Amino acid sequence: MRRSLFCLSTALSLLCLQGRAQQPIVPRLERRVMIMETPVTTNCHASTIVALGKGKLMASWFGGSREGNKDVSIWIAVNENGKWGEAREIANGVINDTLRYPCWNPVLFKTKAGKLFLYYKVGPNPRLWWGMMMSSSNNGKTWSAPEKLPQGMLGPIKNKPLQLANGDILYPSSTESADNKRWHIHLERSDRNARNWTRIPINNDTFGVIQPSILRYPHDSLQLLCRSRNNTVVQAWSKDNGHTWGPLSPTDLPNPNAGTDAVTLKNGLKVIVYNPLLPGNEWWEGRSRLYVAVSENGGNWQNVFALEDEKKGEYSYPAVIQTPEDDAVHITYTADRKNIRHVVLQINRPEKPEVKKETENENVEEE
Repeated sequence: MRRSLFCLSTALSLLCLQGRAQQPIVPRLERRVMIMETPVTTNCHASTIVALGKGKLMASWFGGSREGNKDVSIWIAVNENGKWGEAREIANGVINDTLRYPCWNPVLFKTKAGKLFLYYKVGPNPRLWWGMMMSSSNNGKTWSAPEKLPQGMLGPIKNKPLQLANGDILYPSSTESADNKRWHIHLERSDRNARNWTRIPINNDTFGVIQPSILRYPHDSLQLLCRSRNNTVVQAWSKDNGHTWGPLSPTDLPNPNAGTDAVTLKNGLKVIVYNPLLPGNEWWEGRSRLYVAVSENGGNWQNVFALEDEKKGEYSYPAVIQTPEDDAVHITYTADRKNIRHVVLQINRPEKPEVKKETENENVEEE
């Protein structure tokens, strides 16, 4: 009953946000659960999710006593038959018997050939961390030993990569300067096996941006959507499959300096999950609401669903994918740093109204 009321109130509250849309998109809520029945760590954050096939999912996040503490490691859980299994630690930042660093921002990704990758960061902070990688050829039953990414490469900073038609993989990445005053996005590119890495620079101009996500469009066009310090989600466009990028520009989506994620659906709609507020005095202010917005062209966005709509609390760092077998949209996100929530939506295009065909008799006026 509570879930039905949540869905109904969400749909009614957001219909007014549709603007001039004649046929508003109203997603259908299918599931809304916590991944962990009992959290395995005091603090958790920065989830990622991937489809393993045949209805199975895997999620990952970092967890420990508190973000940035040395005991923070990478955890995973598998969803099978609609139920999440026990969380288990998969990686940590142990260097030797006397040295350990915290882990950060895992990203799960499965290639078209079926190889599963887990990317994550290790280091004292986001200014000094480095990229790590593990892989699996059997959907995570066994994993390769962790390995450090090539010098100068960080891998996907928060959001999932995109595999191109030729097999190459694009990684949305970013850096934060040692003094934390300069935020810059860039892309990294590898072959289909995550080897032979190169870096693709992007002119950041005066914007302070990190954590991009990638949307794909027809004719080799791509769009980046980024977290920013500019009170708005910031974008960039490429017309050549990410080889070169145009200038950064603001979107009409607010951003309280919080992470977002986005995905292109099979039906062509673009989806972004984001916090629709402006920043407050504290870093967590502006993260009490978490919305889903859709767009046809990446320029005009419509809020269609409220995942969270609270006066306080932190609901942030979403990850979003679409499962190919049922077209469901799966979203995971931080729930007050205590757990990871998993929400499943169906986001379909509105059905076009049927046009009744007039017959000759219907066109004859009676005298």
